[in-house]
Amino acid sequence: MTVTMPDVRERDRRDLVVQLRDEVRVVLAKRAEALQAALPPRPGDAHGRYAWLRSLDEPQARRAELLNRLEALCGHLSGRPALGIRADDALPAAALEEADGFLSESAARLVAAYRRIAEGPSVVSGAK
Repeated sequence: MTVTMPDVRERDRRDLVVQLRDEVRVVLAKRAEALQAALPPRPGDAHGRYAWLRSLDEPQARRAELLNRLEALCGHLSGRPALGIRADDALPAAALEEADGFLSESAARLVAAYRRIAEGPSVVSGAK
């Protein structure tokens, strides 16, 4: 059996997903907790949440929107697919973007490796 470069890249990508998914989820959850602590208590029911959102000032509303995004991404990384993200995307780019700057140095290096693999072979500008 012959192993091709795409096979190796896919195996490497899967290994990196396993290594990164929990660390990214924890980082996003910590960010979400900090945002939630800075906002007024959020009701659980739809009507209460609507009233709550309308009561927020502009900076609070931005933090609330980020909180919703982070919670959706955490859910996706925990196996509950988020709207707008393919269910089979185990490590969405949006989660990596939100984790940028908050990960450990070693995890940031793994993210860079994951992105290189996910992008596929690079194209040299001007090559024929």
